[in-house]
Amino acid sequence: MNQQTEVPIPPDLTARYSRSSAGRAWLAALPGLLQGRLEHWELEAELAPGAFPWNGHGGLVIPVCRYDGTPAALKIAFPHDEARVERHALTLWGGHGAVRLLESDAGTCAMLLERLDADYSLQTVAMEDAATVWGALMRQLSLVPDGRQQWQEFDHIAGRAEQWSDDLPAEWEQQGRPFPRWLLEAALEVCQTRGAVGRRSGHDVLVHTDFHFLNILARPDTAGERLLSGDGFAAIDPQPMIGEPEFAVAPLLWNRIGDLPRSDPQEGLRQRCRDFSVAAGLDAEVARQWGIAREVDNALWYASKPHHQGDLARSLWVASTLAGRTLDSLPAAHSLPEPGQEQTAG
Repeated sequence: MNQQTEVPIPPDLTARYSRSSAGRAWLAALPGLLQGRLEHWELEAELAPGAFPWNGHGGLVIPVCRYDGTPAALKIAFPHDEARVERHALTLWGGHGAVRLLESDAGTCAMLLERLDADYSLQTVAMEDAATVWGALMRQLSLVPDGRQQWQEFDHIAGRAEQWSDDLPAEWEQQGRPFPRWLLEAALEVCQTRGAVGRRSGHDVLVHTDFHFLNILARPDTAGERLLSGDGFAAIDPQPMIGEPEFAVAPLLWNRIGDLPRSDPQEGLRQRCRDFSVAAGLDAEVARQWGIAREVDNALWYASKPHHQGDLARSLWVASTLAGRTLDSLPAAHSLPEPGQEQTAG
């Protein structure tokens, strides 16, 4: 491939990575990285004229065609820890429950992936059917560690809990105590309990830690069977770790809050935690506990950032509701923004 391919960079990606010198350097290098991978893997970009590629928080994805005519997707991510280990998890899964990895290049954080249907995710699937699909995929993704070298690349969830035990109190003080102490203590109790159990249990699995509705896309050749089992869908963007599989339930609880019953959204949230846990054969109580800790960690991150007050309120609503004492100072559940909806420009 000799012809230069012009790929427009999505404005939100440009805005996000223009805020640091490392981000600006990556944005400047991105056209060359893209062109290099297109040429090396003999790909043709299939973007419509004037269309932007798909993108998430940490990279972009371009629909491409391989030299043999096979549709695929080229992903190039900003080189951060989660992006560096993604290819190892996809290699272990081998296309079972997750998008299939076709090629990868560690130096550019680039991957060539099976092309999924970016317009059909679990975000718009009825919750009962979504639980069935999610549970089936979760069972496929929960691999037990073996002797393959990729397992050495992942952090342990129990270690994350131990880190939070030290970091959360300091961040809570630094951010001016943005929520009541009892909620912080509830998260710390989870960290201490689950961290100790996780170190002792010996039941570790590979965990997709960002396993929410938008990160589950349909396989385009299974339109008639998409809701029959997990086989018609595949997970993307895994942010992989090793540890208790119940850690994966939490992102389902801070997304699609607008779908909770208006009559009792608090009980609806707790019921969703139970329903998805049961669908995957998980312990709903352990999932609830991890949800508290993960959302308190999220809340402290949002408290440190301008323009994230709605996100902060959502995390506090979820964490306190899971803890059984919904904070009364928060907006109503159906007024809370979905992740990514709030203005984040600095």
